[in-house]
Amino acid sequence: MTEERKKVSLGTLFDKMNAGEPITMLTCYDYPTAFFMEEAGLDILLVGDSLGMTILGYDTTLPVTMDLMIAHAQAVRRGSPSAWLVGDMPYMTYQPSIETAIRNAGRFMAEAGCDSVKLEGGAAVADRVQAIASMGIPVMGHLGLTPQSATALGGYRVQGRSAAQAKQIIDDARILEEAGAFSILLEMVPAQVCALIHERSSVPIISLGSGPDADGQLLIYHDMFGLYPKFTPKMARVYADAGQAILGGLKQYVEDVTTKDFPQRENWFRMRKSAYEELNQELD
Repeated sequence: MTEERKKVSLGTLFDKMNAGEPITMLTCYDYPTAFFMEEAGLDILLVGDSLGMTILGYDTTLPVTMDLMIAHAQAVRRGSPSAWLVGDMPYMTYQPSIETAIRNAGRFMAEAGCDSVKLEGGAAVADRVQAIASMGIPVMGHLGLTPQSATALGGYRVQGRSAAQAKQIIDDARILEEAGAFSILLEMVPAQVCALIHERSSVPIISLGSGPDADGQLLIYHDMFGLYPKFTPKMARVYADAGQAILGGLKQYVEDVTTKDFPQRENWFRMRKSAYEELNQELD
C-alpha cells in the first residue's frame, strides 16, 4: 500500500486545468479495480452506466437502474477514497422532471459518497443541470455520442462531423457551462470540435475519443484491458490484454482439474493426527 494521498477536490481539478496538467479519468465499477486505480493515482473515477454493457452484457445502457448504480458506486468509493467520484445518472432518472433529477442525484451523494453526478445531453437537460447544481451537487455534462440516446443519434457513431451538428455541440457546451456544469465530457466528436470547445470553455473539458486538445482524457476500463469480448472501439488503447491472460488461466485450470494435477498438497488442509484418530474413535 502506498502512502495515503490527498483527496481530489474541485480545486484540484481546476488547478490542474489552469496549470495545463492533464486530468486522468477512467470508468470503474467494482472494489478491487477501484483499489488499483487508487494506487495508480487516478484523478477521476466514473461509475458509468456503461456497466450495463461491460459488466452485465446488455446491448445498451438503458436497462441499468438507479439501485444498481448506487451499489456499484458504493463499492468503488470503498476501493478509492481519494479520487473524485462521478455517479452516472442512468436512463430516466433525470429526464422525467427536475424533482426526479434532484432526488436521484442526491442519492448518489448521500448513499454512495459520490463527489458529483453526470448527465447526458445539452440544452434539453440544462434546467436539470442548473437545478442539481443549485442544490450544491457538482454536475458533469456529457455531449457528442450520448449512449442513452444512441438510437436517435443513428447508433454508436461519431457526432458533429457536419458544420451544423458541430455548431449544436459547441452551443450545447456553452449552455451547460452557463447552467453550472463544473466539467463537460465530449465523447466521439471530431478533434477540431473538441479543440474549439476547449478554447472557449472555463471548465475542465474531458475527451473520450475526441482528440488531445482537452483538459483530461477518459477511457473505458474494459476496453483498455481487453475485457469486453464483443469489440474494442477505435478510440481505445489496449494497455494489456488481460482478457487473453484470464482466458489462458481458465483453460489451464480446466486441464489441471481434468488431469488431477490440481489440487496439490499445498492447496488443501488437514487435521492433526491425534484429532483425526479421536474422530475415528467417535465414529466407531
